[in-house]
Amino acid sequence: MGDVISVRHLSFRNKMASYYLTVTRLRLPLGTGARRLHVSAALSGKAKVAMSRFEPGSTTNYEKIHENINIVRRRLNRPLTLSEKIVYGHLDDPAGQEIERGRTYLRLRPDRVAMQDATAQMAMLQFISSGLPTVAVPSTIHCDHLIEAQIGGAQDLQRAKDVNQEVYNFLATAGAKYGVGFWKPGSGIIHQIILENYAYPGVMLIGTDSHTPNGGGLGCVCIGVGGADAVDVMAGIPWELKCPKVIGVKLTGSLSGWTSPKDVILKVAGILTVKGGTGAIVEYHGPGVDSISCTGMATICNMGAEIGATTSLFPYNHRMKTYLEKTGRAEIASLADEFKEDLVPDNGCEYDQTIDINLSELKPHINGPFTPDLAHPVSDIGAIAQKSGWPLEIKVGLIGSCTNSSYEDMGRAASLAKQALDKGMKCKSQFTVTPGSEQIRATIERDGYAKILSDVGGIVLANACGPCIGQWDRKDVKKGEKNTIVTSYNRNFTGRNDANPATHAFVTSPEIVTALALAGTLDFNPETDYLTAPNGEKFKLQPPSGDELPSRDFDPGQDTYQHPPDDGSSVKVDVNPSSNRLQLLEPFDKWHGRDLEDMKVLIKVKGKCTTDHISAAGPWLKFRGHLDNISNNMLIGAVNTENDAVNKVKNLLIGEYDGVPDVARHYKANGVNWVVVGDENYGEGSSREHAALEPRHLGGRAIIVKSFARIHETNLKKQGLLPLTFGNASDYDKICPDDHISIIGLKSFAPSKPLTALIKHSDGSEESISLNHTFNETQIEWFKAGSALNRMKELL
Repeated sequence: MGDVISVRHLSFRNKMASYYLTVTRLRLPLGTGARRLHVSAALSGKAKVAMSRFEPGSTTNYEKIHENINIVRRRLNRPLTLSEKIVYGHLDDPAGQEIERGRTYLRLRPDRVAMQDATAQMAMLQFISSGLPTVAVPSTIHCDHLIEAQIGGAQDLQRAKDVNQEVYNFLATAGAKYGVGFWKPGSGIIHQIILENYAYPGVMLIGTDSHTPNGGGLGCVCIGVGGADAVDVMAGIPWELKCPKVIGVKLTGSLSGWTSPKDVILKVAGILTVKGGTGAIVEYHGPGVDSISCTGMATICNMGAEIGATTSLFPYNHRMKTYLEKTGRAEIASLADEFKEDLVPDNGCEYDQTIDINLSELKPHINGPFTPDLAHPVSDIGAIAQKSGWPLEIKVGLIGSCTNSSYEDMGRAASLAKQALDKGMKCKSQFTVTPGSEQIRATIERDGYAKILSDVGGIVLANACGPCIGQWDRKDVKKGEKNTIVTSYNRNFTGRNDANPATHAFVTSPEIVTALALAGTLDFNPETDYLTAPNGEKFKLQPPSGDELPSRDFDPGQDTYQHPPDDGSSVKVDVNPSSNRLQLLEPFDKWHGRDLEDMKVLIKVKGKCTTDHISAAGPWLKFRGHLDNISNNMLIGAVNTENDAVNKVKNLLIGEYDGVPDVARHYKANGVNWVVVGDENYGEGSSREHAALEPRHLGGRAIIVKSFARIHETNLKKQGLLPLTFGNASDYDKICPDDHISIIGLKSFAPSKPLTALIKHSDGSEESISLNHTFNETQIEWFKAGSALNRMKELL
């Protein structure tokens, strides 16, 4: 039990690439049920090497990053932003890589991969299809998405284990066979687990979830990707990323009173909108940074996904050092101190865009409904809601989620709940609490926060995503009933939390959610308004307070980590052919070498079309490992321009209306290719690659829109589809739902060379428009091979 692992240099090789990995992450058991991580560049021991626990947080790794930074700095001959230091520090070829922000594609070597269970199913199915024997970089699977909130934490967790046994068994055995660590259901939300265990200043991590940037709160570059990108990294292939621009957000002043870290990103979202960060890393800097806790910085970075940012991050400081020490990683903190100059921006570095925020002047915010960039000061939301006809009564207040479930968040919420309890008052709205991890759950139980939140009327849910991603068996309102909820979540698209399109969801800080749940109404301003106790006494809530970290060590709670064996080759991974949850993948067909002619328009989408519209979550999550079954939700939430209806499009072969997936299947069965036409920022939101896999599976060939969200555009390319944008945005209006479209110029398909769409109208007229793309040479090979996975197999 006392063995300690120390590995200084480890190489993994396969036919495609060799990857040199330096690791010093150790698993140090500390007794029954306890789990601690320890890092040292000098320790040695006889313990078995568990690759998924490796962490490249050694002197050697920092020296390599330092060396790469110096190579690039000499080449560019200018100061570097922090984002550039970490990204360029992970270049596969720092001496030869062409670097131009916003234009060139970088070939990178991320340090590790993390996958949540809903996306890990397809990622592992694709990795199995690659034929490789084991992953080439440290990788983990986290069970957090498949637990539905119904009654309470313990009951919901047990039900999830029963209902999802087949999927959990698949992920556990696949992890054991291919060298991937497995965090069991109940362990917590992937991003909190990463922050507590795997993130550290300077690391580059990719995760199959759009909120992976949460790790930026510890000064690292953590990027959300689709499963196919994760497979590339796990296979040891250099990972491609368009060289990001850098948006600098300078923070001055300090947070105080009711203003919280969440208000920073709510304000930024209002400034940049849901697409303002696309293609860029948001880098926070300035003297105001030091007034924000490490977990508060993580909150800000987490919700950066809502502005389309590639990722967000903060410079290394004493707050991060303290958090590392408190989570058992003091040695990493010492190494970060040694290499601090590489973990902060250079003086004089230049940003592509700058935003200035004075934290001392920042007011509490609440954003929504229906979009996370509709920002309002809390003091104004009541009047705005009344004018807009939004329901003032708050049905449910929900705190937690990957964005706001830290010890500090729970403590500050509990401080408000305690004030109410002292006056004999409970929440007027329903109130739910989601701990971010088993460690957070155990610690807030030990320290009394959980009891306070329960006593005020809260239901403590499982350590999982729950209502934030639609895993909520909501009973208090009927579908279609207009109502308001307030959450400390990150995303509030139509129907996202409860599948009710009439639910007006607002996102804000846990403190404001708690105050509003106590008041029960949206027009309550805790800075100025009074609550009324049961005895008639009026009282005003004092500003929230709470410890940044527990005064005692964190309580790790139950040990929920399963570590892969030394040799998993004998482990059997079963996928039942008759399963409705899991399905082995068949390769997509290769490009036939000709232009794509006379394709039908499956749907011309009107307005916002997120990945929730393209591939809904909630009850559909159970089919994430079965491509054919989950394809029955393809685009069922998208609005058809022809009739302003959802999931109702005309089947041009028979002249009748049907659901979008049904028409697509009919076209496919009859050998008819089709395209989707869309609006701005198509595919914003989640990283779910099912939104790309499903159109490909059902016969789609091209998605033609005004603009794309970054992750979705890449996912489409990975699956052999053509993501194309109008050369002139107004050309969107030229396409009618009953048109036929041909994509011309594919025989000479080349980077930066537009393609042509020939549009044939039903009246016999024709017109041509120009279509742009962002394919590079490598990505064009994906298209020709039928998918990135097909191309990988060709190279083996």
